[in-house]
Amino acid sequence: MTKRLPYILREKTRHGKTVWYFRVQDGPRTRLPGEYGSEEFMAAYRAALAGEKPQDQTKDDPRSLKWLLSQYRKSSSYLELSPATRRQRDNIFSHVLETSGSAPYSAIKRSHIVDGRERRAKTPSQAGNFLKAMRGLFKWALESQLVDVDPTDGVKGPKRTKTEGFAVWTDDDVAKYYASWPTGTKERVWIDVLLYTGLRRGDAALLGRQHIKDGIATIRTEKTGTEVNPDTRTTAPHTGGRAYWRHALHSRQHRQAPHQGELRQHVPRSVQRSGCAEVSARTTQDRGHKGGRGRCHGG
Repeated sequence: MTKRLPYILREKTRHGKTVWYFRVQDGPRTRLPGEYGSEEFMAAYRAALAGEKPQDQTKDDPRSLKWLLSQYRKSSSYLELSPATRRQRDNIFSHVLETSGSAPYSAIKRSHIVDGRERRAKTPSQAGNFLKAMRGLFKWALESQLVDVDPTDGVKGPKRTKTEGFAVWTDDDVAKYYASWPTGTKERVWIDVLLYTGLRRGDAALLGRQHIKDGIATIRTEKTGTEVNPDTRTTAPHTGGRAYWRHALHSRQHRQAPHQGELRQHVPRSVQRSGCAEVSARTTQDRGHKGGRGRCHGG
């Protein structure tokens, strides 16, 4: 085992993360960044050993892309986006920051935006969402007079290849899935919520017993803020209608139902295990609408 460096203290946070400090006898503690032994760690250790004051790690360089993003997230342009859109763009921004967070935002040019789009070209939807996210950021920055030129201006969106998409499920597909996942399993709750309410994936993941009164669900959608009212009084007749929903949406399985990002992964896996056709959340929504299910009032 490698001998630990002098004056190093090891601690664990309440979240289980290991952190390292430099301290000589009863002197002040200095937090050391990065993993033990990494270049970042060793540079900070040598500086502390030489008596140099640590750099303030809590403040971002006001010239960096990371700083620009932190300011954008406080703006009305960002906060007016729907929660689902903010989550999507935050995911894109996190990947951008990993590679370019310390770069001066004023140095970002159209060629950099095009390169980012092209790196995602194999998945046109990802390329398009990347461009939308960066366009929103720099449109705000231009209006705020933080940049003189919007590097996304004139950058074309990716061409989308026309496909037939996912096939809408038949009654046989539904029956096969039900045979694999009986009432009482969380997989059954997931598919029934999607199938019988017609809700988008993000809204379906939020639906709970608190939203239902007298058999009518009331929920405000994440994307548009519109109130919709799926009618659960006559849906899922094979399971007992309202009694089923009261139990399913109050059950431990549904309280632990995943958020929409996980729902995207778990539903296709449960479908694959049942031997049904490939599925997306929209597949089951379309099946519900075309089969006369998922009726909504006022939405």
